[in-house]
Amino acid sequence: MNIQTKSSNGITLVPIESKLLSQRNIFLEGEINEAKAMEFIRELMCLVGEDAKEPIRILINSPGGQINSGMLIYDAMQSCQTPLKLYCLGKAYSMAAVIFASGKKGSRCLFPNSELMVHEPLLGNGIAGNSSSIQMVSESLLEARDKMNRILVKHTGKSEEEVEKAVKGGRYFQAEEAISFGLADHLAGFSDLL
Repeated sequence: MNIQTKSSNGITLVPIESKLLSQRNIFLEGEINEAKAMEFIRELMCLVGEDAKEPIRILINSPGGQINSGMLIYDAMQSCQTPLKLYCLGKAYSMAAVIFASGKKGSRCLFPNSELMVHEPLLGNGIAGNSSSIQMVSESLLEARDKMNRILVKHTGKSEEEVEKAVKGGRYFQAEEAISFGLADHLAGFSDLL
């Protein structure tokens, strides 16, 4: 979708994504995969390069996705010196919830009807092989679970036991519950995005 913008050269059509990016908004939507993570990194680099001190808004509406791709986004956010303000618009499930929760305290906002969900890493489709390869996959999943749990402990302030209990069966958090659990800081509305 294009929108009209006025400049000294008259009126031009600009893709809405470009306009919103120029206003320092990065959208993390849909499944988190390698392409999405690299797009996120490119956009973050572009905005930090323009102005390293001006805050950037990250707007999340995602069912989650690949752990490795999500960890790339996580690492970039944790090492970024530019202030990042995170918004959950709708949902942040699985890896998206970990990314959202990893924002600095006071910067994690969600709409009143947004929902977060955390769970243990899932076994991918089509896993086959001998017992040794299946054991390696199992060990890898346990390592990923422990890493995700440590991240949630760090950013929520909850104990390892509380986090493990929440992720073990998979838990959905409504907005107020997410705030109480330390996954988010406060509610936001549409006017906060303007």
